[in-house]
Order: sequence, then structure tokens, then C-alpha cells
Amino acid sequence: MKKIIHFIQFIFIKVMFFIFQIIGYKLSSNLGYLIGKFIGPIFKSKKLIIENLQTAKIIHKLSYNKLATNVLGNYGRIFAEYTHLKNFRNDKLKKYISINGYQHLEKIKKSKKTVVFISGHFNNFELMAMQIEKSGIEVAAIYRPLNNPYLNQTMENIRKKEICRNQIKKGRAGSREIIRNLNNGKSIAIMVDQRVREGKKVPFFETLAATTTIPAQLIKKYNCELVPIYIEREKFNYFKMYISEPIKFKKTKTILEITIFINKILEKMILKNMDQWIWTHNRWKR
Repeated sequence: MKKIIHFIQFIFIKVMFFIFQIIGYKLSSNLGYLIGKFIGPIFKSKKLIIENLQTAKIIHKLSYNKLATNVLGNYGRIFAEYTHLKNFRNDKLKKYISINGYQHLEKIKKSKKTVVFISGHFNNFELMAMQIEKSGIEVAAIYRPLNNPYLNQTMENIRKKEICRNQIKKGRAGSREIIRNLNNGKSIAIMVDQRVREGKKVPFFETLAATTTIPAQLIKKYNCELVPIYIEREKFNYFKMYISEPIKFKKTKTILEITIFINKILEKMILKNMDQWIWTHNRWKR
């Protein structure tokens, strides 16, 4: 039964991708918002989003219900924009994205140092690894495969072709790939906002949440610097990407201390535009 559902989802998405390709970037993004807003609750739990907002004790002028609606709408935009990532890659949509702190990427490239880029699933998160690679930095991006095997193959092809050539699948084999890439002089890009089984329980919005310690481990073992990256959506179809100055930690800092510090950075990113983070991640699952 699950295979049938996955196949139906795959066909639906392939049809929508075809439509998005025909109607162009801006119309696709706006249509995606409506799809996310009205159809999104079928695929992603609006109730879970609201529960997560409550757990994080978010204070906002909008109601939790409205915030949840915006989250799903942004989810829809990201979905609709996948077919246009190639035009961000080849600069046909260059006017829709600006980068603050590009000089930090230039400095990293010239120094040939390996760094750990961290961020979360903000709008449109796929553009971040793309822009890092386009700057000339050799980087490998860690990703979590989709549960739908049919759709996952499509998405992997898009990621490797349009976003970042070096993709590392999460898991034990992925851990070996991370080490191999670092030894070959490549930097690592990782999303730190998802719940992980092997993670440590670390405060996240003052409540313990299973958090990946991979960035902290790499920083400690390979003496890497940390580079937080954030992207926000402006005027619906435009993006602004922020590259932070590399952060170097003292050797006395522990893995736990670095991980707590990273969660604090993530919190600040989320609070900047609360409806632009994907609150469907079950971060506080017991």
C-alpha cells in the first residue's frame, strides 16, 4: 500500500514540476504558495507545526494558526521552485538573489581552509549550498534521503546536477564520506535543524531536543572553523543570503559546548523570520 501511495505522490509531483516549468519562476512560486496553503496540510501536519511553536514558546503578532499556514505556504514555494534551480545555477535568475558577506567566501577560497558551513531549512535552503559551490569553494553537502524512493531519485538528480555535485547521504557510510572529503580538502555543509536519533539532548528554545553533534566533532577533530549561513525570502520571490565570518573555537571548548552554541545560532536565525523555517521537523519528540 505504501508503494502505491509513494508512486501516486511521485506522479503528482512530476506533473506539477512540468506545469511549473511551463509557467515560469514567479508564477510557479506564487502557485506553490497556494498549493502549500491549501493542499499542504494533507502531507504535513499543521497540528505538529502549532505544537512545535507552542513548545518553543514563540511570541508573534500572528496567531499560531496563521504562522502554520504561512509555513506550509513557504513549503509550497520551495517545492515549486525546484524546477527553476537550474536557472539560479546558470545565473538566469541572478537578480532574485543577493549575498551579504560574500567576501567571507572569497577569503575561505583563497586560504584553502576546510570549514563547516551550518544552516537550517529556511527559504529556499537549496540555494545556499549552490552559492557556496558557485563561489569556487570545494564543498560536500550532507542530506537526508526522502522516504519516497521514487521521488528521492528525482531529487537526488536535481541536487547533484543543479545544487552541489558532492552529496553525502546521512548514515554510517556518510560518516566515512565526510572524513574522506575533509581529508581531500573539501569543506562540509550541513543542516543542523533536524532531529537525529544519534544526537545529544541539547537545549533548543529552552527545551531539550535531539541535536546532531557532527559539526562540533569535525571542529574538534579537524580544527575546522564554523561558518553559519542564513537565507531569507524578501517580497515573495527574492532572496537574501547571509554569510557569517568564520568562527574559530578555543581547543578547550567541548563538543557539547559547541553544539549548544550552534543551537543558539539556529534559534536566532529562526526568530528573524519565524514563518520561513520548516516547523514540521519533530525536534522535541520524546
